[in-house]
Parts: sequence; C-alpha cells; structure tokens
Amino acid sequence: MSTLTLRAAPPERLDFLAINPLALSRLSQAEAERLEVGTTRRGVRLGDCFSVSLDGSDTLTIEGGHERLDRVGAALSEGAIRITGDVGQRLGAGMAGGRLTVTGHAGPYAASGATGGTIIIEGDAGDHAGGAVYAAKAGLDGATLIIRGSAGAHLGDRMRRGIILAGRAGAFAGSRMIAGTIAALAVGDHPGYGMRRGTLVVGAHGRMSPTFVETGAHDLVFLRLLARSLKGLSAEHADLLGRPLRRYSGDLATIAKGEIWVAS
Repeated sequence: MSTLTLRAAPPERLDFLAINPLALSRLSQAEAERLEVGTTRRGVRLGDCFSVSLDGSDTLTIEGGHERLDRVGAALSEGAIRITGDVGQRLGAGMAGGRLTVTGHAGPYAASGATGGTIIIEGDAGDHAGGAVYAAKAGLDGATLIIRGSAGAHLGDRMRRGIILAGRAGAFAGSRMIAGTIAALAVGDHPGYGMRRGTLVVGAHGRMSPTFVETGAHDLVFLRLLARSLKGLSAEHADLLGRPLRRYSGDLATIAKGEIWVAS
C-alpha cells in the first residue's frame, strides 16, 4: 500500500488529477515527489506538502486530508484510494473504475461525470454531488456514489446513469435527471425539479413542485428488485423500499417520465 502523509496545510489549492495508484506505480519516490500539484505560479510539488512512500501496489492511502485537495481520484480507473480526512471539490470527477473512500467531508461536485467505480463519503458532501459541472452534458454517468452523511443542494443534477445514496439532501435533489436512481432518507424542497426520467426514492421531503402528480400506492416487482440491489450498499436505504410508498410522476414541465417514490 502506497501512502501520502500530509505534513502541513497546503499553501494553495492542489490538483490531484494525476495522483492515483496506477500513475504512481510507474514512478520512483523522487519522481513522485516532483509531481506538480499546485494551481498557481508558486509551483507546489507533491513532496512539498506530503511525505511519500510507494510500494507499487494498486492501493493508495492519503493520510491527512484537507479542503484544498481538489479532484482526488478524478483519474482513477482501477485500484483503490482512501483519504483519511476531508477533500475539496470534484472528488472522483470522471472516475472510470476502482474504489474511492473519504472518511471526512467532500466539497462540491463530488463524482461529477463519474462513469464507473464506487465512491464512498463517510461524512457530508457539498452542493451538486453527482451533478453536472458548468456546461457539462451530464452529472453522474454510471458510477455508484454513497454519502453516509448529508448532501447539499442539487444532488444528482443532470444525472444520466448509476446510483446515488445519501442520508439527507438539500433542495432540488434529482433536478434535471436524465436517468438513474437516487435514494435518500430525506430531501429538501422541490425534489426532481425538471427531471426527464429516472427514479427518486425518499423517506421525507419538503415542498413538492406543482408539476408532479400523485399516481397512488403501488406494489411493484421493480421496487423489490431495487431493494435487493441496494441491500449490499446500505441496509437503511433498502429498508426504505420495504415501506408503503406513494408514487409521483413528473416533471410534467418536461417529458414527465420520471418518478418520485415517497414513504407513506
């Protein structure tokens, strides 16, 4: 297991796009320490902030996170990265495979554009987790995002494929969804705002948009299969699907092929 140990708080925001187990396995320790990670003219290198220990494995541990660590795991396609502490924005953005775990909190746009792999945030996530960055066509696009704590507003904005699980989420959860599945124990106002397709399962919600219509309570095989698939990820979210659920169809302001399932 390769290890990066934070020695002091970064003097600026650091870009960890090129820091992953596969890339580090091809480098010597001296070469890794010279990798440019700074985002200003100061020219900060990896070795300026971290003690580096490499063993060529497909597992990387970052001991001591910080909110200035951006795009951690963004280039991950295989292997695993574990961060002890917090991270900054765009955690696992564009990630294609592997496993990414954060024991603390994550900034905005976590898992944006991620097409594969599993991203686990033990703490809270900022706004637009699993959502699309500016001018992007889609947010989460096939990966699995698990947020044990709370997520900010616009969870899964323009999500196209994959699964998002969250403890709680802010307003506009599932906004502009193209497809995919989001499950949260509670969300804020206007869940599913502007969604075209996709499935949103919530235990409780704030104000519902007037462009959603209730279609009654249903006992569908699809819900049982979904509960079974979620059980290995979160028993709490799987249990949510075992309760009586009311279905809302919408958003009628779009093509209205999305659905929100609400615990009765």
